[in-house]
Amino acid sequence: VILETLPGLLDAEPALDALPGRRQATLVVPEPARAVVLAAIAGRSERSPIVVAVPTGVEAERLVADLRAFLGDGSVELFPAWETLPFERVSPGVETMGLRLRVLHRLFDTTDRPRVVVASGRALVQRLGPGAGEQAPVRIGPGDEVDQTQLVADLVRCGYRREYQVEHRGELAVRGSIVDLWPSTADAPVRIDLWGDEVDRLCEFGVADQRATVPRSEVEILPCREVLPDEVVRARAEALIAEQPWGREQWQRLSDGEIFDGMESWLPWLAGEERVLFDLLDEDALVLAVEPRRIRDRIDDLRADEEDLVGTLASTWGADDAKFPRLHTEWDRLLAHTGAPLWLFEAVSPGPTVDSIVATGWDAGGMQGETLVRRLADLLADGYRVVVAAEGAGSAGQLVERFRGAGIELAAVAPDATGLPMGGSVVVAPLERGFVLPASRLAVLTESEATGRRRTRRRTRPRRQAAVRVFEDLAPGDYVVHEQHGVARFGGLVTRRLAGVERDYLLLEYRGDDRLYLPTDQIEVIRPYTSGDRPSLSRMGGVDWQKKRARVRSAVAEIAQELVVLYQTRMSTEGRAFAVDTSWQGEFEQSFPYQETPDQMAAILDVKEDMERPVPMDRLVCGDVGFGKTEVALRAVFKAVQSGSQAAVLVPTTLLAQQHGQTFRDRLAPYPIRTEVLSRFLSNAEAKAVVDGLADGSVDVVIGTHRLLSEDCRFKDLGLLVIDEEQRFGVRHKEAIKQLRADVDVLTLTATPIPRTLEMSLTGIRDLSLL
Repeated sequence: VILETLPGLLDAEPALDALPGRRQATLVVPEPARAVVLAAIAGRSERSPIVVAVPTGVEAERLVADLRAFLGDGSVELFPAWETLPFERVSPGVETMGLRLRVLHRLFDTTDRPRVVVASGRALVQRLGPGAGEQAPVRIGPGDEVDQTQLVADLVRCGYRREYQVEHRGELAVRGSIVDLWPSTADAPVRIDLWGDEVDRLCEFGVADQRATVPRSEVEILPCREVLPDEVVRARAEALIAEQPWGREQWQRLSDGEIFDGMESWLPWLAGEERVLFDLLDEDALVLAVEPRRIRDRIDDLRADEEDLVGTLASTWGADDAKFPRLHTEWDRLLAHTGAPLWLFEAVSPGPTVDSIVATGWDAGGMQGETLVRRLADLLADGYRVVVAAEGAGSAGQLVERFRGAGIELAAVAPDATGLPMGGSVVVAPLERGFVLPASRLAVLTESEATGRRRTRRRTRPRRQAAVRVFEDLAPGDYVVHEQHGVARFGGLVTRRLAGVERDYLLLEYRGDDRLYLPTDQIEVIRPYTSGDRPSLSRMGGVDWQKKRARVRSAVAEIAQELVVLYQTRMSTEGRAFAVDTSWQGEFEQSFPYQETPDQMAAILDVKEDMERPVPMDRLVCGDVGFGKTEVALRAVFKAVQSGSQAAVLVPTTLLAQQHGQTFRDRLAPYPIRTEVLSRFLSNAEAKAVVDGLADGSVDVVIGTHRLLSEDCRFKDLGLLVIDEEQRFGVRHKEAIKQLRADVDVLTLTATPIPRTLEMSLTGIRDLSLL
């Protein structure tokens, strides 16, 4: 919110004063200042919406992130392109389709239009589905009257798939009076608890344990498919059976009203008239094309690749004489049906008479040298308003201290402040790029530019499932299992070119001549086939695979019932409950210089939840080297010490003890926590001092080898034991570990866990987190 005042500070830019009222205009805007200039135009212009076209999807996402900081989340929408190949028999991501449908509906609804819509050239030239965006979202809140039967029927018609339990976007489950679903645009699934026809409770829940988490005041449910078998689509599919007999099987399924994976690939045949997003704009809108030459080149490459695909697929599908309609139209076609003005943003001036915004960016070196500090000091001396944008509250405080140490005083601005002070300040507002605008006497510096650390480009989206990491040994001819299409034969890794970009695909061969080209970044939707016998291949889109999945669910339910008895025994044992997170815990976690992975974040939450329960924690965190196990342990150790307990980290080698000791000391240095290493590198006197500190409680954290297991090593109040690479300890050491861990929380880290039977015999039933 605090950065929303910045675009209003660009009143001194003369180039912006020449734009209002013009039907066509060209403005040179350097890339670092692009977002704030667009925000300033949106604040000045009475036109709505402003549709911004950029060359690539990555540029669109970056621009949206900064525009939302300057204009507010609800004012800016991203209109993404499908991530699938044209005519590929696989559906785009449910979230992608949901975001597209939300933008289209907001354009239809004149009372809720976004101020700015950002889209890549590929997204803009893609044809829209029949009726796309015309269906209003369903909004539900506590206390609303809802007919459960009608709600479920409506969601199924919107493309939601009914399942035993909700695990992925676009799924729906019903258990008595409870309706679970994962809306297409939501980050987490939602539970609707009904009392009769009234919504008694509305909350999010976790996929892993299906437990309710965060209450919700309202949920917005958008369709999760852009092609739905309504009356128009079914009639068109019925006609195609005779017109295009090569696709009879697919046309028949669509005419019967089926909803199946890959049905969006047939959109060009079902759409009827050609419609694109620009066709929904009226004369009150404004179109801004950023680097139009690059956009046009990208679109030309995309259409050329689509033409090549048509020739290949026509032969494969036995449709050599058929005319394939195109999914993507031409750039020149976009503005044919709208009267909106067109302004061009260029990165380099095409001529001396073109208006320009004078702006510069920042070097990526950070504060290591004196260049950045000297430049900031000069800007402040010249009367600039300097704003440093921090990623979080913890790092904001650290930036204030670091700049103070370099001789630059910056004021920390509260998140609820309504304005920015003159001079230098630090705000909590993640940004992609900083800039300097001399005419406006304004400079913005991002945390990544100040520290030299690379910023994660975008928020990490939760994956539908944890990716399997055993594909290094996958060879052509091996069998794999796709979560929607079933068993396939891996045909190898192939390279295809689309929109001027080469991508690698996994070729999956199904029964008959069905082929699926799966992008390598979607590898998490398949698993190696491990049953041992030679399987029969599934048919793409068939029902046999769904029947097999139902039988497996039934068997899993029986096993789960048996596990309940085991967990009852474990939960009956009393342990200590650590305190909930303190403000220092939040600051400590925000000081982590990297973006947590979804698996890492899930493991951290699981560990902290275990520690807060009044039962002993016994959790195994399994992940390869470099996957973030140490950070999970660090946060657990910090939490234990904050509760007044000691923490011990047991490692198999002296070298690893030294490495962990350095890491722990660096991260815990800002806090009053004494961290020691106990290994053979210490002299007898130094080792005795550490052992005495453990006994009297003056040592909070100790990292050590098997020396920690010796009889003279006693703790005053050990609350947490972290065991790194347990499989590398011998039998004698493991017997000592069992004595040490009798009444403390235990967290085990490993990259190569020992076999399950041996693991259970030594440590008992335990929880598992995978990184």
